[in-house]
Amino acid sequence: MARLYDSGQRYSDVRYKEAHNPCGSDEAAFGIIPRKKKFGTNLWIQLGTLALAAVITVTVIGGGVGSQNSNIENTTTNGSSPVSGNVAAHARDSTSRFAIARDKTSKPVPHLNTRASTSSWPEDSFKPSNPSATSVRPDRPRIIAPAYKWTALRTLVQSDPYLKGWNDTIFNNAQTYHDEPVKAYFMDGGNGVLDIAREIKMRVKAWACNAAGNGTAAFGDAGNNWNTGHFLDLAEFTNAFAIAYDWMYYGWAPSQREKIMWSIINLGLKWGVASYNDQNARNSFGWWQNVNGNWNCVCNGGLTLGALAILGDDPTGTAETMLGLTVPNAQKNCAAAPSSDGTWSETPNYWYFGTTSHAEMSSALLTATGSTYDLTNPNYNLTGLYHMHVYGPVGKFDYGDTGPNKFSTTANPMMFYGSYFNEPRYTRFQRERTDAAEPWSMFWYDPSIGGAFWDGMPLDHYFNDNLDQWAAMRSSWTDSNALYVAIKSGKHIGHQTHGDLDAGTFVLDAMGQRWAGELGNGDYLSTGYFSSEWQDSQRWLYYRKRTEGQNTLVVNGENQIVTAQPTCNYGSTGDRQGSSPAFNVDNNSAAFFTTDLTATYNGQNIKRGVRVLNGRKQVLIQDDFSGVTQSIEWRMHTNATVTIDDARTTATLTIGGQTMQVKILDAGSGIGFTVKEAIRAASSPALPDGQVDQPSPGVTVLCITLAKGGTQSLKVLFNPQWSGMSASDFKTPASVPLGQWSLTSHN
Repeated sequence: MARLYDSGQRYSDVRYKEAHNPCGSDEAAFGIIPRKKKFGTNLWIQLGTLALAAVITVTVIGGGVGSQNSNIENTTTNGSSPVSGNVAAHARDSTSRFAIARDKTSKPVPHLNTRASTSSWPEDSFKPSNPSATSVRPDRPRIIAPAYKWTALRTLVQSDPYLKGWNDTIFNNAQTYHDEPVKAYFMDGGNGVLDIAREIKMRVKAWACNAAGNGTAAFGDAGNNWNTGHFLDLAEFTNAFAIAYDWMYYGWAPSQREKIMWSIINLGLKWGVASYNDQNARNSFGWWQNVNGNWNCVCNGGLTLGALAILGDDPTGTAETMLGLTVPNAQKNCAAAPSSDGTWSETPNYWYFGTTSHAEMSSALLTATGSTYDLTNPNYNLTGLYHMHVYGPVGKFDYGDTGPNKFSTTANPMMFYGSYFNEPRYTRFQRERTDAAEPWSMFWYDPSIGGAFWDGMPLDHYFNDNLDQWAAMRSSWTDSNALYVAIKSGKHIGHQTHGDLDAGTFVLDAMGQRWAGELGNGDYLSTGYFSSEWQDSQRWLYYRKRTEGQNTLVVNGENQIVTAQPTCNYGSTGDRQGSSPAFNVDNNSAAFFTTDLTATYNGQNIKRGVRVLNGRKQVLIQDDFSGVTQSIEWRMHTNATVTIDDARTTATLTIGGQTMQVKILDAGSGIGFTVKEAIRAASSPALPDGQVDQPSPGVTVLCITLAKGGTQSLKVLFNPQWSGMSASDFKTPASVPLGQWSLTSHN
């Protein structure tokens, strides 16, 4: 089925060969991991033998296309136990800080051995009193991984179980890449050569860490090989070559090092400077300099790493010029990509691309020059919290576009932000994830941190910036079968043309299943898909971007108004999980979110609310209408099999061996459930000539259709059929208008 959400952060396009499984046996979560015989010596801890001629062959012919979702992929756990998962696992020794196993979504199943560590990094002696972006430390490497950290790794890799596990995985990946054919260079659609650039970057990072590849150094002739037409490609190539140049500086022969330097200048930085200083070039491929999103972070970040790598060796002065352009621009744009509450302004998936490049740029500037130059502002401090809450036990709240393949992109910025902002919960959270095992984590991770990420974590959070306005509520941080509901409102403009017309949309997890989910992006090459965010944009013709493609209300068969600014209200009893992974909430624990969508629906008086009930075992979705003269359709996309009773007031959803009962409370005459296909309505406006919607096989839309909204309250109650709960254990909530909701209104 189509990918509705991310499967626990494990990406099919990244080769995670975990040589040292931190969570138990090799069978844990993802089957038996084949072992390969290592070649050479593990050069993470024998760094004096750097001697590498890396295989980075880039020919001069051209492209890469992003991936797209095609339906709702359901990732399941067994739904039976708070700390269970269908994994074969066994405990590590008593000093282990690892989770004991992973569930089927690759999330860690926690245990209590979260001891404090006695390991730590030594202090960096490079502390310039007046840092400048063009004045670098005297030793190498200078980018992200300074020499003193490489030296310290000799000991840390032996004593820290996380670093040991990541080290082994990185080394095995380096061997795998070494054994594979050289990456071919070819154009593949609207994303240029972005996939190729990121694959090469992924390989170079592993090789540079291990210094264990071999081959020829053929970098392409001077020209536009790195594809200015899709400037992300050029930035990622520049980034990869910067790492190869700096991390393996003393391993290259002088002639090889010079070739790499000139590649960085002629294929990367020259075009970067032109994009700023030449008006024609700026108009052609420098538009990203005025956007607050991943494009600005990736482009400025790659150019900055390239310039820092060759600064002092570059005889042309291009590197110094480049730094004088990228740093000020990133301060104004990349630094503004997260909203004031930490929400990434594009989508949860684009958070990965933006934060990876932001953290790379910030870390490189910090290690090479002694400062981040205000790139690491308070919004980035909060964006780690956003990343944590946007994930439920089954997957992320995957609203909007989900983006291209990730390859070298991970959530390891959480470790950089954890260290930089002294937020250990970010590091604790990320170090258990399967994408942690890559080179950046070896230097961003703080080995002195012990404890558990869930200890003291609030179950709920409201992200109140007007751009997004969303909330997440859950019953546990450690139970893979926990209840999780997230809902958003907010503006439709300001998301870099990656959002949907989706105010009021929600996702729902329970019993290890996703019951209501998002469809993700459409075809990025579709006509007008990225034309604009305005009401008449062709983007809003495609089902997955239209209001009818979301889990919200469709009024009069029309899209929501893009310029609307909803208002919201939120409340929570403030429950926090303790140190134990075994956690039960109080029966009076409560959280709710309401939003006034009147402006969103062109003046029709409509409000929506969601709340968790009965000790967070049930969920209520309520919509209040007042004097609504137009038709309303309540819609929810699900992978479940749906059965509707004769009265049409109860829908029974089944998936993965679990059951959800959905009830319409106080249903008026003629009000009942129906099911529809996940396709555009016959009355929806036509697509551009020759275009089609992406199919969503296996997806059903649960609907309630009202010929006229009128004045009424539409209440839909979700009752997950938890193991051990009888029918009498479920509560029917009181009927309370949304305007009167409070923490005690439904007790």
